[in-house]
Amino acid sequence: MPFCGPKCSLCCTIVSVWGIVQLVLMGVFFYTHSVALAEDLTLEEHYSDLDAFYKDVNASYEQNAYNCWIAALIYLVTLCVSVHQFWLNNRVSYQV
Repeated sequence: MPFCGPKCSLCCTIVSVWGIVQLVLMGVFFYTHSVALAEDLTLEEHYSDLDAFYKDVNASYEQNAYNCWIAALIYLVTLCVSVHQFWLNNRVSYQV
């Protein structure tokens, strides 16, 4: 039984596909330590030891990559629900 209409399910499908593509790519860029994403790292204001700074940078890049990939998986679930709703809406319109 569909709980959203055909336009809403199509919109959610498109947004989900874009979210998956964007978050997977961002996860890859975080995992490869892209300098362009350095502003998004959670770091302290001041470090007295260079090794501690490198350790925090590496950990923050890795954590952000995992967070992006987890969010992409959540978008994948949303994509499955949206496609299922779109399929149900099209199936109901053919039966009528």
